[in-house]
Amino acid sequence: MCGARAGATAVCAACEESLPRHTSTHCPVCALPTPDAQHCGQCLRRPPHFDATFAVFSFEHPVREMVHALKFGAVFAMRGVLARGLVAVVQEAAAVGQLQVDCIVPMPLHRERIAERGFNQAMELARDVSRVLDVPVRPQLVVRDSNTGHQAGLPLRQRRKNLRGAFRCVEPLAGLRVLVIDDVMTSGATLNELARSLKLAGAAHVTNLLVARTLRSQ
Repeated sequence: MCGARAGATAVCAACEESLPRHTSTHCPVCALPTPDAQHCGQCLRRPPHFDATFAVFSFEHPVREMVHALKFGAVFAMRGVLARGLVAVVQEAAAVGQLQVDCIVPMPLHRERIAERGFNQAMELARDVSRVLDVPVRPQLVVRDSNTGHQAGLPLRQRRKNLRGAFRCVEPLAGLRVLVIDDVMTSGATLNELARSLKLAGAAHVTNLLVARTLRSQ
């Protein structure tokens, strides 16, 4: 980013330190910034199916370009930087008793999207978190039946309609505490629909772990 040599990593230490971290004062459920770290009005009015959300960065420059480089450009060198952020967040949350996990579910992609990209970026990031928490990654638990395409720019109501029934749990999750890993949360509609499916299958608690969160719901 700054032009200096980064050595064995994609981003030098100084630039990594300067990345825009997600604010510590945010809604504990959806991670939208709030002035007092209390539940936001949206989660109070219409509680989502997931129970908590942790995010490493704010989705702005240069994190936005880093996520896109991994997601759309297969620049796997970015995985290390982004995964280190996820690991730091889960370690901190687990140390203070805010995170208890039985299994990890990376955000599923439709088979057509997998064929297009050749990989699932959430799965790549989940492996690093799994090693730190010593809990299994279980991508086979959920199937994405609908290829909803890109949701960016659509009204929230349309996003919810497009996603209805997009996920299907193929194994019972009775009483399990599930950690869902994804790259970016914007409106939260996709994560909410996934959490709905997990809860219907018996999950007791669903927590989202994100690389980045937009600063406002869209």
